[in-house]
Amino acid sequence: MMRMFYPDRREKSAYTIDYADLYRKGYRGVIFDIDNTLALHGAPATQEAVAFFDSLRKIGFSTCLLSNNQKPRVAPFADAVGSIYIENAHKPSVKNYLEACRRMGVRKEEVIFVGDQLFTDVYGAKRAGIYHILTEPINPKEEIQIVLKRYLEHIVLFFYERDLARGRITKKNS
Repeated sequence: MMRMFYPDRREKSAYTIDYADLYRKGYRGVIFDIDNTLALHGAPATQEAVAFFDSLRKIGFSTCLLSNNQKPRVAPFADAVGSIYIENAHKPSVKNYLEACRRMGVRKEEVIFVGDQLFTDVYGAKRAGIYHILTEPINPKEEIQIVLKRYLEHIVLFFYERDLARGRITKKNS
């Protein structure tokens, strides 16, 4: 049962993933969560984020921000980094993961999702059939409802790491 929450891959940060390699492997779109994946919760886009999205465009990627936050949070961030976006996405609902693919003009098989939460980001991408990478949260200090989910995530990730070590599952390095 816990396997439905296992990520395809884990990385330290959205900013350290080798996107050029993923592009060579046929991926053409990246869907990102914002808060604690690309920026501190509620913080504006940093110069690092702006330069990062510019580098993704230079590689050839289309991007979409997919957030459960409302437009006043998401739109300014998206404008700053030059990305399309979907606010109030209701993750882990599959609908807006697929809508993000449509808006980017890519098939779901050509898309990567990058986010920091198992029960919204990873689970929704997995249900949508999209390759997903779980990152560590930028800041461990979070709102109480997220802190409670993190305790459950630690349990799932314990079993994920155990199953990896025992060879019951393998990392999907697509």
